[in-house]
Amino acid sequence: MSLSFNCANSLKKVKIFTDGACLGNPGPGGWGAILRYNGHEKEISGGDASTTNNRMELSAVIEALSLLKESCCVTLYSDSKYVCDAISMGWAKKWRSNGWKRSGNSPALNIDLWEKLLPLLDKHSLSVVWVKGHAGHPENERCDELAVHAANKAKLAIY
Repeated sequence: MSLSFNCANSLKKVKIFTDGACLGNPGPGGWGAILRYNGHEKEISGGDASTTNNRMELSAVIEALSLLKESCCVTLYSDSKYVCDAISMGWAKKWRSNGWKRSGNSPALNIDLWEKLLPLLDKHSLSVVWVKGHAGHPENERCDELAVHAANKAKLAIY
């Protein structure tokens, strides 16, 4: 799945790869991201002692986009259908406009994180690319390593 878009030539073109991991769901979790721009690469990661996989997937995107100091042309690669679909199909914006209710009037999940992410999405020209997880995609595999390492650190922090 890919959401296509037109990017102004004046915007910096950035690739962001993300992944989240959870040791139990819920449980200790971690996230990892790689930002790539103009031949430069930055890896970031973090974790939480008690969380869910979807929260870590969202956190990776939020933390990566938060590092961008200006509006950019971003291609986001993620193995999370939850994140990719909610962004590219406009679900998250619909949840917000419906008072954080999904179709069928059930409550949306992870509202606090979506409230952080949606303004970041509005700041950038964004293309979303879903990649199959654990299928040999080099950046996805590296993000998974970063996320699992962060989840293990978070697990150790609670003992």
